[in-house]
Amino acid sequence: MTKGQKDNLFLLVKSLTKSEKRQFKLYVGRLDVNSDSKFLNLFNILDKASRYNEAEILKSGIVKKSQLANVKAHLYKQILISLKLNPSHQNIRSQIREQLDFASILYHKGLYNQSLKILDKSKELALQNEEKNIAYEIVELEKIIETQYITRSINNRAEELISEAENLNKLNVIASKLSNLSLQLYSIILKSGYVKSDAESKEISTYFKEQLPEFKISELGFREKLLLYNAYLWHSFLIQDFSRCFRYAKKWVNLYESNPEMIQLNPVSYLKGNQYLLEALYFIRDHSRFEKAFLDFENRISQKDFPKDDNIEGLCFLYLNNNRFNLFFMQGRFNDGLDHLDDLVKDIRHYQDRIDEHHIMVFYYKIASLYFGVGDYKNCIRYLDKIISNKSLKMREDLLCFSRVLNVVAHYEAGLDYHLESLLRSTYKFLLKMNDLHKVQKEMISFIRGLPDIYPHDIKDAFRGLHQRLKVYEDHPYERRAFLYLDILSWLESRIENIPVNEVIRNKYLAESKS
Repeated sequence: MTKGQKDNLFLLVKSLTKSEKRQFKLYVGRLDVNSDSKFLNLFNILDKASRYNEAEILKSGIVKKSQLANVKAHLYKQILISLKLNPSHQNIRSQIREQLDFASILYHKGLYNQSLKILDKSKELALQNEEKNIAYEIVELEKIIETQYITRSINNRAEELISEAENLNKLNVIASKLSNLSLQLYSIILKSGYVKSDAESKEISTYFKEQLPEFKISELGFREKLLLYNAYLWHSFLIQDFSRCFRYAKKWVNLYESNPEMIQLNPVSYLKGNQYLLEALYFIRDHSRFEKAFLDFENRISQKDFPKDDNIEGLCFLYLNNNRFNLFFMQGRFNDGLDHLDDLVKDIRHYQDRIDEHHIMVFYYKIASLYFGVGDYKNCIRYLDKIISNKSLKMREDLLCFSRVLNVVAHYEAGLDYHLESLLRSTYKFLLKMNDLHKVQKEMISFIRGLPDIYPHDIKDAFRGLHQRLKVYEDHPYERRAFLYLDILSWLESRIENIPVNEVIRNKYLAESKS
């Protein structure tokens, strides 16, 4: 990335919409003293610039080098204050937080009764919208005020506040433990991918049971249930129980469908729930339900009442395109996928500051897989190299491993066998280092290494033999992971039948759709 893309202030300025820029100028222009201020002049320069260039800023003469850091920090703060005042960035949480601030001010001025009235309304709003952490803060402030300003029977009021505090604290503790558990499981899957053995599966399941807090489902609210389903979902993903993943992702989405007002309050979580639902359906190869869920998801987020902001826009791009390409893979429509590539690559550049590097690499793997499916092995290798040569990617070891395996197969198919032996050795060493060498991978590497010794008239029999050896792993609890990243069996069938791999996959899809 260029320096301009890394400068936080520059990125913030470039993220502003026309209306946000207009509001910012109105906000700073409310005081005449700001009309020719250094920070406003800096804003105008950054707004017009295509990239961040410190030398050009200093050359303009608006600020000295020794002042630049402070002016940038001040401008950054002023932009955030302006955005905070923008109605488009106001939500229930910020409104409740604002009312809590008002109540605190009134309390410190000794206006206890006014403060309590605001707190009572704010607490009700917080509980209605599952903002139980803020609700707990409100109760704690109410307890402080009640010790100084007794408005009702102290006994009844004290018992009421104590009961509320204990109940909220209990639910907040459960929510915190569940969110911690989900985060830890998510971290494991990003770093190591799925479990690779019974021992790992047992270790993960034991950890999950030990960390799962005690609860009664009847006592849990929307927030706690959502976190519970999230934790179960990540556990299911890790142990590769994808049918169970589907069940909990469905519970997650249904929770929102039963409480539609929560979609407006937590749209990001709603998007993630749909993404996990579609991912689980893709893994269990449920074509019909995947297609319906994808269409429902696409229709829902395109509705006018669906929340909109920069973060949501970036996530919608990510999830829609990720699952659209999964649909192409399931249906064997690789050429249709290629028709979308120019727009996808352009959009990746547009959204690269809103989506993390890992997801960009996943897109590159999908693009490489599309090229592999249509027989364009050189472009396949080109996109795989973007992943393999990325030295900063420290997560999703499974993505790194299968990128190398597909890279070996693509080199073989492209006829680039002049350094295939060294490529095989480096891939083998990498898989060993990652402790990710499974039977499917061993069979693949061993087979390709031995191809030069096979006579041309025996090659189909060799492919048939490999197909038979790999077929037994298709439903293996740990080996099947290989088939999620690379449809090796369809590739072998394409070589045996002398037809393109995308045609093999397409025929399978059509046959399954009829059954």
